[in-house]
Amino acid sequence: MAQPKAFLFDLDGVIVDTAHFHYQAWRRLANEKLGFDISEEFNESLKGVSRTESLDRILSHGNVTLTPAEKETLATLKNDWYVELINKMTPDDILPGINAFLEKTRLAGIKIGLGSVSKNAKPILERIGILNAFDAIIDGTKISKGKPDPEVFLKGAEELGASPNECVVFEDAVAGIEAGRRAGMKTVGIGQPDILTEADVVLANLNNLTIEDLRKALHF
Repeated sequence: MAQPKAFLFDLDGVIVDTAHFHYQAWRRLANEKLGFDISEEFNESLKGVSRTESLDRILSHGNVTLTPAEKETLATLKNDWYVELINKMTPDDILPGINAFLEKTRLAGIKIGLGSVSKNAKPILERIGILNAFDAIIDGTKISKGKPDPEVFLKGAEELGASPNECVVFEDAVAGIEAGRRAGMKTVGIGQPDILTEADVVLANLNNLTIEDLRKALHF
């Protein structure tokens, strides 16, 4: 088995918790423009999914049919509302243990990449002050297929000069774990073991995690 050469991190729910911002924006859209509500439980099904696919799922949930032009307008509006929310983010929004783990990764000589379907990834990383921590950023502006398609992680591996079997994916979403597995990479789920059942390892967060402990857990 190859040694880990690159770590690829999802953004939402792994580096920062922006899921609640997405939920606020989508719920406002459903309430104000579509005439129904969406629950936090339903919002779980939108994690790791592209904006277009998320809107399609919401419309299906509410039995609403729209034209492509109408959908584009609503998707743009949702993003505008979401950007308003994330523009208030600070370094305090970084999840527990992330800064320390990124530093440990750097010291171990392991490349660091971001693999996110979000088109707002760079502005968020800038707002929270860790943009320069990443050797490669693959976001929604660089891919044509959202998760669970493995494109985002395969492109990340390519930019980092690593083979898929040398990469570890850190994800909080079922779609993201599937994308990592389909890319041929080891996967670390951040969240609930009963939800992220396909991940190689599931952790509550990255707090106090060492590279050696991770290598052992993943059998590198």
